[in-house]
Amino acid sequence: MSSELKMIIDQVSREKGLDRDVLIAALEEAIKSAVKKRYGIHLDLEVDFNSAQGEIEVFQYRTVVEDVHDKETEISLEEARGLDSKCELEDCIGTKMDISALGRIAAQSARQVIIQKMKTAERDLIYEEFKERKGEVVNGIIQRYERGNVIINLGRTEAILPTSEQISSESYRRGDRIRAYIIEVKDTQREHQIILSRTHPDFLIKLFELEVPEISDGIVQIMGVSREPGSRSKIAVSSRESDVDPVGACVGMRGSRVQAVVQELRGEKIDIVPWSPDPAKYIYNALAPAECSRVIVDDSNQALEVIVPDDQLSLAIGRQGQNVRLAAKLMGWRIDVRSETRYRHYQDPDYYTLLEISFMSENIADKIYDLGVTSLELLARADPDELSQGTNLSTELIGSLVEEAKKLIEKKEIEKDGVPAEGVHAGEETGIEKDVLSGTESKAEDQGSEALKDVLNTK
Repeated sequence: MSSELKMIIDQVSREKGLDRDVLIAALEEAIKSAVKKRYGIHLDLEVDFNSAQGEIEVFQYRTVVEDVHDKETEISLEEARGLDSKCELEDCIGTKMDISALGRIAAQSARQVIIQKMKTAERDLIYEEFKERKGEVVNGIIQRYERGNVIINLGRTEAILPTSEQISSESYRRGDRIRAYIIEVKDTQREHQIILSRTHPDFLIKLFELEVPEISDGIVQIMGVSREPGSRSKIAVSSRESDVDPVGACVGMRGSRVQAVVQELRGEKIDIVPWSPDPAKYIYNALAPAECSRVIVDDSNQALEVIVPDDQLSLAIGRQGQNVRLAAKLMGWRIDVRSETRYRHYQDPDYYTLLEISFMSENIADKIYDLGVTSLELLARADPDELSQGTNLSTELIGSLVEEAKKLIEKKEIEKDGVPAEGVHAGEETGIEKDVLSGTESKAEDQGSEALKDVLNTK
């Protein structure tokens, strides 16, 4: 029996990868629990595994007293001296117990404790292992769905791919092999949780590190990443060695390296951009394949105004603003993209007077301006029918713009004479006037300026 117990401990330790001392401690705790259930929960016990003999030894400790009131914790002086002639009152004496009489129920209890301890030890071991692997890419097999989350078998344990970290355009089937990025390892009282992601920007970085030796060797550096998972990504790269082309290294022979990443992401388009410390050069590269005519840099506000040829505007902006939005995320700067025509309009102060009309958009202002109606005064005198025909806008809209222009001119005349118009105080700047003074637009969104938004709305 003793040799069998040693063999079981060694086998479990080897197969489960658990520390032998941890298993012995679990076994000792299990035997202590079983003895207390059989002989009394108040027993003062010490359980040791004798490695030399391969057996468990249980010692019961009792206090020496004259009159015994609790047999579980006390022993009479007469009985104690029969065990040890030198013992005195209040001494604590230990006696070895015979545990061979433990019943089936106690043995089953011991078995349950051992199993639980083994599970806990194995869970702690797995947690320590994967805690160190946070930020790595792992391979697994899809096991099942749980409330929209995908459970992935990593071999020794399972991981969770939450709905929020799944690429919306992907479908996952049981038994499929999958790669994902470890973003978090949680240790809860009940179990550990390994959280995976396929949408995290660092997943893209790790995939390139695996495919491009120059990146893993530190010759090529990834300077920035922006992703719209499942659709399109941009990755900026630079080289520490002048004779190594960072873009070419990432693309690979006939595009083999980048295509391997694209296939792993199931068709996600990837733009590889040469990084530059010069913001103007950087944005020129980031907006490719669109060409830029001019870039105005505002370092203090980290903002860029990009001027492109009229026929390049839609290409620079991209479908639903995606190209310029990804470029802005890549750089971390605000980017406004304008056509050359609109940029020329903005150089004329009279153009801003057209935008003073509350419901005048830049697109409408451009059409009116191109017909020679270049100021608020000219608009107020314009024929709505003729202007409607020239701009292909409704007569009702043009008529409303003309009437609004007349009201604004009248308001300005009243203010000029020294009588503030209702709701407008003398000397107060309108939002557009403030923009003229500062040379910037009043509102902007992450994906670009209101000018960009208007262009998108007309596509």
